[in-house]
Amino acid sequence: MAQLPLTQRRWTRAEYERLVDLGAFRGEAVELLGGQLIVAEPQGSYHATAVGAVDDALRAALPSGWIVRTQMPIALADDSAPEPDIAVAPGTRTDYRDAHPAHPVLVVEVAESSIDFDRRDKGSLYARGGVRDYWIVNLVDRVLEVYRDPQPDEAAPYGWSYGAVERLRPPATVTPLAFPAGRITVADLLV
Repeated sequence: MAQLPLTQRRWTRAEYERLVDLGAFRGEAVELLGGQLIVAEPQGSYHATAVGAVDDALRAALPSGWIVRTQMPIALADDSAPEPDIAVAPGTRTDYRDAHPAHPVLVVEVAESSIDFDRRDKGSLYARGGVRDYWIVNLVDRVLEVYRDPQPDEAAPYGWSYGAVERLRPPATVTPLAFPAGRITVADLLV
């Protein structure tokens, strides 16, 4: 007997947000990536501490008119609502009362066990979504990976990747593209 191929059901962001509103994922950390529901990895103490350190460093460097969102959804595409560890968006919190930000200027993932997924899958998704500044706080190698210049890439999971990658170690500093006066010390991100 021949086995039929499995069919995956792709979700739209509108369907996903409706399920969230109905409480379908209560207590489960899931996010929508490229139409698929992905269960988020549980956070250890080191990861949570690093997310807090990145949040503190970005808030200290931001001029007025920008907000830092910690582990909240972004409306990246019709098939994606990732929940990055940190996203920086223009405006005020009340600007996003009715919809999540669609165009964050900076996305940061803190990575321990998820480093390969954050580089390949999430990096491709963020590049496809037009995120010009994507950082990975790599807790394994104790380095900040800075990804810029999104461009089409047939070999990438979502058809896009970053053309420029820089690995920074303390005592280096990094400057977000959206606010060039906001110099951040890499050591402040690597607790």
